[in-house]
Amino acid sequence: MLAVTEACYLIATRLGPSVEAGFVASLSQFDVRAPEPQDWKRIGELVKQYAHLRLGTVDASIVVLAERLRTRLVITLDRRHFAAVRAADGRPFELLPA
Repeated sequence: MLAVTEACYLIATRLGPSVEAGFVASLSQFDVRAPEPQDWKRIGELVKQYAHLRLGTVDASIVVLAERLRTRLVITLDRRHFAAVRAADGRPFELLPA
């Protein structure tokens, strides 16, 4: 859900409120997940662990969500962060688009 907020900000500032409204309306087709109470501690740990990369809360929340959903797949254009970050088991993520 934090990534949706970040996307909305970028869409609104670059493409305008009409495009943002369309994007938000389109989310009704998806099962959008938000951090759960137990996720926040791990998010904080990742922000601290990857402080040198300035990982940030949004990207850390995506890592935690992937861990919780037991997936290695992350769809992102942010190779700088996600190529360097490892899941709790130490394995890298599979990034798309390739």
